[in-house]
Amino acid sequence: MARPLRCFRGDFEPLDPVAGHVPGAVNYQFDENLDVDGTFLPPEALRENYQALLKGKPAWQVIHMCGSGVTACHNILAMEIAGLPGSRLYPGSWSEWITDPTRPVATGE
Repeated sequence: MARPLRCFRGDFEPLDPVAGHVPGAVNYQFDENLDVDGTFLPPEALRENYQALLKGKPAWQVIHMCGSGVTACHNILAMEIAGLPGSRLYPGSWSEWITDPTRPVATGE
């Protein structure tokens, strides 16, 4: 997920009626892809960061989401720049996930 940590943990939710995240999700804030000057990190640095998150899983198994499907695209682009192609977007993201009360919601880290 590409959400602010306090939203991911369920501490704060400015837009949606339910706070938290999909159980088992890993959060990586999209701004972690950027250097201090606001440009993307070098491909090697991005690859190192994402490979640490993937823990050996192939990139094509990654499904990105955020609050509404916008900032998750930033992480998809970063993975492409890193040479880790094939990840996908859940466009409805958190705002859609929580519309079904039978879907599980996790809080905390």
